[in-house]
Amino acid sequence: MIGVVSDTHFPRFGRALPRALERGLQRANVERILHLGDMTDLLAVPLFEAIAPFDAVAGNNDGAAIRERFGRRKILRVEGVRIGMVHGDGGRGTTKSRAVEAFDQGEVDVVLFGHSHRPVVGRERGVLIANPGSPTDKRLNPLYSYAVLTVDGAQARVQLKFYASRAV
Repeated sequence: MIGVVSDTHFPRFGRALPRALERGLQRANVERILHLGDMTDLLAVPLFEAIAPFDAVAGNNDGAAIRERFGRRKILRVEGVRIGMVHGDGGRGTTKSRAVEAFDQGEVDVVLFGHSHRPVVGRERGVLIANPGSPTDKRLNPLYSYAVLTVDGAQARVQLKFYASRAV
């Protein structure tokens, strides 16, 4: 199990993980946490590393230190699944279309992205796509959210998780 988060915007939206997020990741026994950009401060790293090994890509609101450490686009292999990570900001099109187009046809099996703060799971051009939303800044969404990615051999599935309070 892999925890998937995006758009935490620390410290603007706090200096600690919301209790529901922390407990949810722990209950899921995540073996890794992936952040899809806009953490805005490296203080997010040790908060997530206290739960599981952590990796990320930088978003449009991340400074040079985050961009240099994590990069803007990444492909990971977990078992038989190639996972593309990107924030999804940029030029023309929707966040979803920019995220999908960040990877060549056949380059990945899953595209994980953030930026819009809108949780979504679906398929695009035969690729599983997912945006976990935001665990700290729900914007116009009714609930805060994150996702859990499960990889079993060459199969992957994503489940969105929701909660009402970002209390720590």
